[in-house]
Amino acid sequence: MRIGPWMAKHRQDFFLATKTEKRTYTGAKEELQRSLERLQVDYVDLWQMHFLIEEEDWQTAMGPGGALEAFIEAKDLGLARHLGVTGHELRVTSFHKRSLERYDFDSILLPYSPVMMSNPAYAEGFESLMSMCQERKVAVQTIKSICRGPWKDKEKNRATWYEPYEDQAEIDAIIHWVLSRPGIFLNTVGDIYLLPKVLNAAQRFDENATQADFEDAITQIEAEPLFI
Repeated sequence: MRIGPWMAKHRQDFFLATKTEKRTYTGAKEELQRSLERLQVDYVDLWQMHFLIEEEDWQTAMGPGGALEAFIEAKDLGLARHLGVTGHELRVTSFHKRSLERYDFDSILLPYSPVMMSNPAYAEGFESLMSMCQERKVAVQTIKSICRGPWKDKEKNRATWYEPYEDQAEIDAIIHWVLSRPGIFLNTVGDIYLLPKVLNAAQRFDENATQADFEDAITQIEAEPLFI
């Protein structure tokens, strides 16, 4: 509702994405229509199956009468230019691989950070998934980059559902580490007060840098896994 009024004048300036957790054809189709109406647009640039990491959900969405049928129809009708699938948790890599084997999605979205990649099982799954995406030319969106860990008993003073890093130097090191990985995109944080720090870090990124350049700084940053 807030974005809709902007679209009449600025639609060409935005890559507009939305998502759904509906798993059936009817549910997903109806939700996309409501999104188009609220956004006051004729199409979205990217429509994503959100948080598709549960077996029952996956079977429903990918089976007869499932959301995938609504997604394919939307692309055929020009209501969605690209289709994607999202998720987090440690098992997301295996589910994304299954989704790509089921349908040729244009993009995936999943966590990527030093603490996530310190988990051998997740790192192995991520690398295997990356190889598949590179071979199929699938865009890889990454999230949770500046996640310090779960909130636990701390006061939640940010819009993020995890405790984020707030120090600019720590954010710099992590953002630069992520951006130095070829072939991935960095999705920005959802907290409007931390967003300027993330953008600031991104603007100062040296495109010639490699992840090895930031290893020493990364090892000095306190982190705790959000997903175990």
